[in-house]
Amino acid sequence: MTTATTDSTQSGTESPAILKKAREQVLEKGIPLNYEDTLEVLKIDDEHLDELLDIAHQVRLRWCGDAVEMEGIISLQTGGCPEDCHFCAQSGLFESPVRSVQLDIAQLIEAAKQTAKTGATEFCIVAAVKGPDEDLMQQMENAVDAIQAEVDINVAASIGILTQEQVDRLKKAGVHRYNHNLETARSYFPEVVTTHTWEERINTLEMVRDAGMEVCCGGIVGMGETVEQRAEFAMDLQRLNPTEVPMNFFDPRPGTPFSHLEPMEANEALKTIGAFRLALPQVMLRFAGGRELTLGDLGAEKGMLGGINAVIVGNYLTTLGRPAERDIDMLGKLQLPIKALNATL
Repeated sequence: MTTATTDSTQSGTESPAILKKAREQVLEKGIPLNYEDTLEVLKIDDEHLDELLDIAHQVRLRWCGDAVEMEGIISLQTGGCPEDCHFCAQSGLFESPVRSVQLDIAQLIEAAKQTAKTGATEFCIVAAVKGPDEDLMQQMENAVDAIQAEVDINVAASIGILTQEQVDRLKKAGVHRYNHNLETARSYFPEVVTTHTWEERINTLEMVRDAGMEVCCGGIVGMGETVEQRAEFAMDLQRLNPTEVPMNFFDPRPGTPFSHLEPMEANEALKTIGAFRLALPQVMLRFAGGRELTLGDLGAEKGMLGGINAVIVGNYLTTLGRPAERDIDMLGKLQLPIKALNATL
């Protein structure tokens, strides 16, 4: 198991007060940082970045353990979405190059088998829709049943905004975890999406949690939000208390309203990882889309030793990821074990 030091910064300079507080409050007691403290961490100078990541890694080891959960995702229905999420190439409202594609159950089963071979314990089926119609619900129910009959893997779903009846049906079908990202802070959400509300997303997540499915909820950082809104987003997630928080880093997609925005700088992304771990000490914090562009190989290793304890392996929905073998090799190099199926964090 990879361990971390407990000294101050390698340069010998004194630790900032906020990092001393993080050690005493989050590491020792498991009490998450509040908004003001999270904002201060996000604004920390680069000189103390390594110390921040070191503390975040210790927090992750103490409160989550050393195992890394691996997950594969696949799009059952790609493109043609009626929503206007400004970052997303799957919207049918934008001039993006993504074409509409649908998969059949045989293809989903094969994808689940290949995902399981990597050591992943979670397989998430995604559809680009505002919410499922009856045909999609029946596809999901049939797919979950078929996968569970042939593959030893947990099946998750991400098919948009749900009604209570749809939540109940997915639970009955055997969906283990439901993903529905808030995407960004409540105050910035209207700048990102106008065709539905932040409150609609929260309502779905609360129904999922109340039904007994695990809640997976994160978003994308670096979409033009302020650092204050980034801290606000961490607090939004803290109040929701999800099982898993996917951390996506903005990757500009051609033809979308946000295509002109620049990706985050690597150090800002790493500070965000560390700050979110200190604000969410016991959640599964997952590397998701954009890490390859924003962080590269070295930055990904820093993130894995800076609070991350879960990884999406393979490709994402509209962007390429890393081969699963590279992530497995990275975890071996860092001496971080892969979480076994049905193990607890």
